[in-house]
This record gives sequence, structure tokens and C-alpha cells, in this order.
Amino acid sequence: MGNRLSKIYTKTGDDGSTGLGDGTRVAKDSARVAAYGTVDEANSAIGLVLACEIPESVRAVLVSVQHQMFDLGGELCIPGHAAIFDADIERLEQQLDGFNADLPPLKDFILPGGGLAASHCHLARTVCRRAEREVVTLSHHDAVRPEAIRYLNRLSDLLFVVARVLARASGHGEVLWNHERRKG
Repeated sequence: MGNRLSKIYTKTGDDGSTGLGDGTRVAKDSARVAAYGTVDEANSAIGLVLACEIPESVRAVLVSVQHQMFDLGGELCIPGHAAIFDADIERLEQQLDGFNADLPPLKDFILPGGGLAASHCHLARTVCRRAEREVVTLSHHDAVRPEAIRYLNRLSDLLFVVARVLARASGHGEVLWNHERRKG
């Protein structure tokens, strides 16, 4: 087990810097900190979904995802560290395909909504997309393993499909975008 935090505040960040996992210090607004911070935010948004009543099959997948997101944050916090692998991405794809198999094909765009759990899942999806953009930005400055970007891309797809599943499971149904509302 790692070190226990007996004191939460250290005051070392009062100058606007923070320590990375390898001990180096960087500005709190660096691309690296933004990337792993947004991964943490996406993980927190997934926690909101888990706080709702959801099917056990969805819960099991999202709990596993939360652990992987913590691993991904560690990978981004420790330059050169690898924690997300092709097998993790393949697992997301299998889970996505499994959930998507029972859904009707999309004919219209879906608006974020469909009940509390589905709405939280849509929020988690959009934060995940932002995390992906932040990691891409980081990759322009520092080495980032492509698995990190691919994982976030696939996770946001999974969260979209899970939001559809949750909207249907709640009885609210999906909220379809009415592109014809301005005509007439």
C-alpha cells in the first residue's frame, strides 16, 4: 500500500505549482495538470451516475471504469508511466457493443436528458470528451501514449450508449432533437 496522507494540506502549492508523481514541480495551469485534472473531473461525474439507481450491469462497468480512470490519471501525472493498455480499450469496446446490441438504431440526434441517471451520464460523457481534448493538447507538448487518448475516446462513446440504456431503463425514454421545430 502507498503512503497514507496524514495531513491534507502541505502549503507547497501556494506558489501556484504542484508536484507530479515523479517529484517534479509544474505550474498548476500546465497542460499536464489540466489533462489529469479533467480526467479526475470525468471520474467524479461518473460517480454521480453511480449515485443514482441504475441497472447492476451498468453499475459493474462504471465501477471498473472509475478504477481505470484513476489509473489513467496516474499515467498522466507520472511522465513516462503506462497504466492503460490495449486490453482496457478492447474491454470498453466489448462492453459498448454489448449495451448497444439491444438498442434501436439511431435515426435522430439525442439531447442530454432522459431522467436523472441518463442526464448525469450525458454530463460524464461531455466531461470525458473535454478530458480527451486536454490530453490531445498535452500530446502537442509532451509525450502521451496513444492508448490514453484512445481510452477516453472509447469511454465517451460507451457513456453515450450507457446514457441511452439508462434513459430507457428509467422509463423516461430518450429525448430526441426536433430539427423540424423551426419550420412552419
